[in-house]
Amino acid sequence: MKSKLAVLMLLAISSAAFSQDADKAPAVSKERAAELQASERLLKADAQVSKTGQVTIKGKLVPYKVTAGTQPVWDKDGKVTASLFYTYYQRTDVSDKGKRPLVLSFNGGPGSASVWMHVAYTGPKVLNLDAEGYPVQPYGVKDNPHSILDVADIVYIDPVNTGFSRVLDGKADRSRFFGVNADIQYLAEWVSTFVSREGRWTSPKYLIGESYGTSRVSGLALELQNAQWMYLNGVVLVSPTELGLKRDGAVDDALKLPYYAATAWYQKVLPADLQAKDLKDVLPEVEAFTTDEFLPALAKGGFLDAQKRAQIAAKVARYSGLSAEYVLQNNLAVQPQQFWKELLRKQGKTVGRLDSRYLGIDKTDSGDKVDYNAELTSWLHSFTPAINQYLRVDLGYKTDVKYNLFGDVHPWDYKNENTGENLRLAMAANPYLKVMIQSGYYDGACTYFDAKYTMWHLDPSGKMKDRLRFEGYRSGHMMYLRSADLATANDDLRDFIRSATPAQNAPARY
Repeated sequence: MKSKLAVLMLLAISSAAFSQDADKAPAVSKERAAELQASERLLKADAQVSKTGQVTIKGKLVPYKVTAGTQPVWDKDGKVTASLFYTYYQRTDVSDKGKRPLVLSFNGGPGSASVWMHVAYTGPKVLNLDAEGYPVQPYGVKDNPHSILDVADIVYIDPVNTGFSRVLDGKADRSRFFGVNADIQYLAEWVSTFVSREGRWTSPKYLIGESYGTSRVSGLALELQNAQWMYLNGVVLVSPTELGLKRDGAVDDALKLPYYAATAWYQKVLPADLQAKDLKDVLPEVEAFTTDEFLPALAKGGFLDAQKRAQIAAKVARYSGLSAEYVLQNNLAVQPQQFWKELLRKQGKTVGRLDSRYLGIDKTDSGDKVDYNAELTSWLHSFTPAINQYLRVDLGYKTDVKYNLFGDVHPWDYKNENTGENLRLAMAANPYLKVMIQSGYYDGACTYFDAKYTMWHLDPSGKMKDRLRFEGYRSGHMMYLRSADLATANDDLRDFIRSATPAQNAPARY
């Protein structure tokens, strides 16, 4: 009892002393108090900060306003359940923004923030990198002379639990956000609200998505039409996924070979006659072999004639940079993990998954799996400090919420993934809608030839193939990290936006 009483007395004395010290302490300035209030762990559901800037694109000065902020996600009863962070760039010397194209940009994962295309591809700021996309110091961003801001306004959107976006209602059902179709449904509602708030209903509208973001925007194209009555002019698929279009077994195995050939060419391990050719002269030959010989051979499985098997293995080895013996040991179907480990095994190097220009070193040269993804480590090295500094300091968005380059969105519900069919339906119902695919030849996660297959099978009837376009680049999953491809890919986007924006009073009709 005495010890408890002593403790209580000590606490009282300490409290009084603290109170006296506080009375003597100088008052906190109003500016600092406001800053402290803004810097809180709980994301504000609806708050924005804006700044102005200018960038020179194609030799012309483009003034702009950038807004970094949050906009709520509501449930069916109008209760705020989450909030999404976005960064919105508007060109300010435009007289009628209702006629100006608007690009809505999403990345993938699922669980990845919008940072990648925001500060490395289409926005007015771009990472400080070397010409091939490797990190350099000091970290940060610089003006992007290739940005598409000259032809379109852009909003970069972070889905729930990516970037600064968060679930705000602790009782909210996670399944409402974290699944193929749930993701599409709440994002369509969010986009509709954003367009209404910003007065952009009459603007030609474009969706761009990267990696899993291509599934997201393909589904959104139909959901926006059917649930929000919003019709698009274009959808851009950067390093697309399968979009729910099945390609199991022999088809899946065969489609990898052109990527293997591109990687082997870049790493200079092809036979001398192929190595002497340009990449774009090698790939058509490999693609023709893949569809005309390799795929039929794989389809026969274990009943393929032994002599034919040896012939196919020799050609696969010729195009992949692997040995015929290794190809035969894997029944002609070498898997990507094996390829990344095997290709440069004798050199003691591995190649990157998302971009096979990047090299890694493993603890041992044996085995069938790499220790780490060399390219992703490199990217996180440069992206993480740059986006945090840019948003928090340069744009003045004050928060202590962690910026999630990759957030917790699992378990993700992949059931009923029909986004490719959704995109086809959206195109069929909207004669204005065009689609462009952009792929890097050195991407081993979403290979360029798999992307071509997606394009071929998106519309089996072939009636809309004149509204589908493919562009390939000499880099990987994030083709824009290589400075030459940053320029070319943005030019392709600029051309696509202009070509998919119809002339005034041109009707949408068949």
